Amino acid sequence: MPRSWTEGPDRCRAAGLGEDHSFATKPRLAETMIERFLASGHRARWATGDEVYGANPHLRAALEEQRMGYVLAVSCSTAVPTAAGRFRVRELANRLPRRAWQRLSAGAGAEGQRFYDWALVATTETAPGHRALLIRRNRATGELAYYRCYSAEPSPLAALVAVAGTRWRIEETFQQTKGLAGLDEHQVRRYTSWIRWVTLAMLAHAFLAVLRADGDTAARSDAAETVPLSCNEIQRLFMALVADRVHHADHRLRWSEWRRRHQARARRAHYRRRQVAQP
Repeated sequence: MPRSWTEGPDRCRAAGLGEDHSFATKPRLAETMIERFLASGHRARWATGDEVYGANPHLRAALEEQRMGYVLAVSCSTAVPTAAGRFRVRELANRLPRRAWQRLSAGAGAEGQRFYDWALVATTETAPGHRALLIRRNRATGELAYYRCYSAEPSPLAALVAVAGTRWRIEETFQQTKGLAGLDEHQVRRYTSWIRWVTLAMLAHAFLAVLRADGDTAARSDAAETVPLSCNEIQRLFMALVADRVHHADHRLRWSEWRRRHQARARRAHYRRRQVAQP
């Protein structure tokens, strides 16, 4: 809840919020979520997030206390300690020699592997564990991005790059949940109504994601011919075959298969063009 709400008791009561609700920043909320996740018996090797989380020392300390590795984005004005002194990360990137950069993929995208130039600079901090600054450079535009990294054990550059690349999944998940399950389409003014709407929207997206994962497993042998079922395609089929109960279901299924075959051909063409374009 925003601070303007938690500081107004009358507004909170009108929205159905109890007296025990208080303001919390996004990093603090993330820390609480991770604590609950670990307390429930689950484990995760890595956490990743944008600059809001990377700039928060309390969240980083909490992750390090749990020995959970992280790759958290930071702004270009962030200063980090190195063996040569304390520098802003933007200045460090300008000082790096050409041999310090390596071309690695941050994961597969819609049009092929997402290749960037990456560099890793060790930071000198006294606390236990291994810390470094990860720098990403766009090969086409030269745009830079920076990440503070921590791991209890030494981690190779490729592992840190893979973790940094998973952040795109977060954005994709939000976009899909909004577009397919109406996460942002509620028009409610009370907390109870809002939490019910958000929970149902997330449950609907989880339903689509589980079906997609099952489809990925079943379609691996035919991966060269058709793309796996996506959340968008599953929602389209669900509406046509279950919700609306249209006639001629076989026609809808054949149309879906044709569309996914076409998408597979387009993806192969994108991948080939991307490989030729990469020096």
